[in-house]
Amino acid sequence: MLRILLALCLFATTAHAESDIKEVTSPGGIDAWVVEEPSIPFVSIEIRFRGSASLDLPGKRGATNLMTGLIEEGSGEMTAQEFQTAREALAARFSFRAFDDTLSISASVLTENRDEALALLRQALTDPTFEQDALDRVRAQVLSGIASAEKDPNDIAGMAFDAAAFGDHPYGSSIDGTVETVNALTREDMFAAHRNALTRDRVFVSVVGDITADQVGPMLDDLLGGLPAEGPPLPGDVAFGLDGGITVVEFDTPQSVAYFGHAGIKRDDPDFFAAYIMNQVLGAGGFESRLMTEVREKRGLTYGIRSYLVPKFHSEMVFGSVASSNATIAEAIEVIRAEWARMAEDGLTPDELETAKTYLTGEYPLRFDGNSEIAKIMVGMQMIGLPPDYVINRNDYIEAVTLEDVNRVAAELLKPEALHFVVVGKPVGLDSTN
Repeated sequence: MLRILLALCLFATTAHAESDIKEVTSPGGIDAWVVEEPSIPFVSIEIRFRGSASLDLPGKRGATNLMTGLIEEGSGEMTAQEFQTAREALAARFSFRAFDDTLSISASVLTENRDEALALLRQALTDPTFEQDALDRVRAQVLSGIASAEKDPNDIAGMAFDAAAFGDHPYGSSIDGTVETVNALTREDMFAAHRNALTRDRVFVSVVGDITADQVGPMLDDLLGGLPAEGPPLPGDVAFGLDGGITVVEFDTPQSVAYFGHAGIKRDDPDFFAAYIMNQVLGAGGFESRLMTEVREKRGLTYGIRSYLVPKFHSEMVFGSVASSNATIAEAIEVIRAEWARMAEDGLTPDELETAKTYLTGEYPLRFDGNSEIAKIMVGMQMIGLPPDYVINRNDYIEAVTLEDVNRVAAELLKPEALHFVVVGKPVGLDSTN
């Protein structure tokens, strides 16, 4: 049991409460982290299943995403409308989302009807019906999203970048699938996707609110015990597959969108915090970042630009995005490459390091702004293998990074010659290099 300082935002007022993270294992073997917070009569539950859309079967791309959209669309003996009516009567909130590597389930329920609300959630998770009319209705929504993405420069750039960087790996294609794969999906495919994605061997749970740790174990067995014990193998790791250069995707628009990046750093790398601070200064720090200063403030080439560290479960990259007019996108790319090189060669200044540390340590407690957010943070920590005391020590990790650490990592990680830009639009003076 660990004492942690959590900032709880209750009734729009931020209060600080010292709470216990308790590690619980249910009688059936399901692990969870629990924070008891009885001051408000509701409970937030965050459930994550590792695998998600990465487990789509060959030729079935989009199955997990479509299945996830159907979980509330009828279960047990209830139709979709009956399920929604029952949920609303209980004032319960459920949400279900599929991502590359994670299927996310969020629930907030009142203490007074917790058992009834969780029984409804259990029915949705363990006994979905995937009726054909619901399947056709949600399929139409997904297809509408796919059609919209095919006309959106940002979506086009993202899909082209992923396809080039990750090829046949699941990361190389949209979790939505294609018009062809989604149209071909059947009810049997939904049941198969459900069996593969929702399994007890890959579940992570956090619970925050008006409940005791002793109550959580039996609750989890009741809620999740009916799911399959094990899932199929996860996909293997994949190296970032793009060399430096430019890919232009012609699209009739007055403004070009560019996605750019190269290989990155793993989340469990000892140098991750140094890279995190470096990226804050390079492109994650909003108007204080170098990229925003050079590309927007000094030259007026864009409204916004950011860079990210993206440590996925099976690959990692340093990634960024920018939009500029067709006439100026080439100049924007030149400036980005120059800032990448300047950071790699010269590193941060002492003032930049201290400013970044002050921001990163100051904003961290503000993330804990309610039961749901605390639960999300805790389940995310579990998924990447962080211990409960990370909440206490995280800012110490930031403070321990030295200027020498950051500048060494910048020189090792940032490779301006390896940056690949995928540009969607009609850029002037810019041609594909491959």
